[in-house]
Amino acid sequence: MSQTTDDAIRSAVRDTYSRVAQAGADSCCGPSDSSSSSSCCAPAAPVQIGSLQLGYSAQDLVAVPEGADLGLGCGNPGAIAALQPGETVLDLGSGAGFDAFLASRAVGTSGRVIGVDMTPAMVTKARANAETGGYATVEFRLGEIEHLPVADSSVDVIISNCVINLSPDKPAVFREAFRVLRPGGRLAVSDVVASDEIPEDVRGDLSLYSGCVAGAAAVAELEAMMTAAGFDDVRVAPKDESKAFMEQWAPGRSITDYVVSATIEAVKPLPAGSCC
Repeated sequence: MSQTTDDAIRSAVRDTYSRVAQAGADSCCGPSDSSSSSSCCAPAAPVQIGSLQLGYSAQDLVAVPEGADLGLGCGNPGAIAALQPGETVLDLGSGAGFDAFLASRAVGTSGRVIGVDMTPAMVTKARANAETGGYATVEFRLGEIEHLPVADSSVDVIISNCVINLSPDKPAVFREAFRVLRPGGRLAVSDVVASDEIPEDVRGDLSLYSGCVAGAAAVAELEAMMTAAGFDDVRVAPKDESKAFMEQWAPGRSITDYVVSATIEAVKPLPAGSCC
């Protein structure tokens, strides 16, 4: 993919999610000049109903500041992350802070959560939500997930919810994830994967890229990327049941013929000769 195309994708994604941050969860976030219908990974149903479909509990929904849940995910990464008190968590593409705030509750006051998002409006919204909710151990940083503003070997767990598919350079995302994880650290992601060949007209549609469809990679490709980055115990598990809510993302486009939500997990190995 050319640099020009990469820049066009990043610009479209940033513009799209800026509008979501400014308009709120009930907005339609497809580009205004596009004939394609796209809802940025968000179901057409009310946000709370959509989040329950993704595996969040009613308790999760009331535990975070109002406006933190924009309904933009395709799963619940916290459900597979097995977060422990005292851990440092990094949320890739943290949006308005929903998953970061839930992670903070899991790791407790001795833990720490860092959210990274490339959209200034989202970072502003997340920081305001953190202040409203009194989340002193959560911080949000502006940056691209291909170039993380995070120190080497400084986090225990990386979570992400329907964001890596938006990157035009996914191998770089996994290399960066590997860099910032401590040895023994783990990756726990919910994302969209390609279950079949994605049509060329879909691949070239920026509204469907921003809508978490056109940028999806095949399972084998993702596994190869993570292995090349250095990860062990790589597991990508598509969830056919996700088609029920994904059908609403692009009405009339039959996207569930070639994309599906999945859980993506991997571990950064310990140095050779180390134990436990």
